Amino acid sequence: MRYVGLYTQQVRNNTRSMLLLVLFPTILLLMVFAFIAIMQRMALADPTQFSWYDVTGTFLTAMPFVLGGVAIWFIIAYFGNTSMIRHATGARPLERRENPRVYNIVENLTMTCGMDMPKVNIIDTPELNAFASGIDRDSYTVTLTTGICNRLNDDELAGVIGHELTHIRNRDTRLLIVSIIFVGIMSTLASLAIRLLWNTFIYGGSGSRRRSNSNDKGNGVSILIALAVAAALAAVGYLFTLLTRFAISRKREYMADAGGAELCGNPLALASALRKISADPALADVDRQDVAQLFIIHPQSLASGFTSFLSGLFATHPSTESRIAYLEQF
Repeated sequence: MRYVGLYTQQVRNNTRSMLLLVLFPTILLLMVFAFIAIMQRMALADPTQFSWYDVTGTFLTAMPFVLGGVAIWFIIAYFGNTSMIRHATGARPLERRENPRVYNIVENLTMTCGMDMPKVNIIDTPELNAFASGIDRDSYTVTLTTGICNRLNDDELAGVIGHELTHIRNRDTRLLIVSIIFVGIMSTLASLAIRLLWNTFIYGGSGSRRRSNSNDKGNGVSILIALAVAAALAAVGYLFTLLTRFAISRKREYMADAGGAELCGNPLALASALRKISADPALADVDRQDVAQLFIIHPQSLASGFTSFLSGLFATHPSTESRIAYLEQF
């Protein structure tokens, strides 16, 4: 793999973050425009009366509310990402007196690369995994499981921590946080639309059985159609957000592996660590796919069958075998 310098990778990730900031609201606005156009077209008995001018006018009226809602949601999630991730993973702060070994390794590596000491969190689970998170110096965090601390030797643990510190230095964590927030927005919208459609379909008629006129029936059908259109558009929008995961290059893991190997001075130690982690990476309490992509090895990477195919299609990590082979070339 061609060498990419630290500054170059930081610039690339900052650029990708800005592109995602533009892309996600654009996708959402296109969904809103399509929904307005479809509903206005369906409301007309005479198709010739359909006007793109009217659609555009309605869209322009709705646009500030859509953008405002997304902006508020994004700001809250962006600056609350630390608590969000801790809640999703069950992580807690690790005190120095609780595990001075881990703190010494982190401090030595940060001094080696000249970066500030990040926060250190721990997940109380026997499985092996780790991840880095945060958007700035105040929130940068390296999170480890108790299993990885107990079952890796010092060299292997240094390689893993060096990998996570490289993610922070490369600004990978900021890019991933932006992606997580917008995928979460689209996922929530798709879920709400589908849930409304289902509840209307199952329960919507119970209160209207006493009605017998055709207007009421027509209104019920129109509501179902509107919700079906909303659900379809939300699902399409969510699919686009999944596809944007390809913008998060899988090469970032190779680069973090190379950075971790360089910091710990032992590529084979990191390769050995990845081999051990891949044997037991699953975290039962982490069921959010957007958060799971932060980990050094995806907690659900051992899925099989059709699930494995889908995971590979939208994977943000290269295979562990290829990463180990890459490290063993050093």
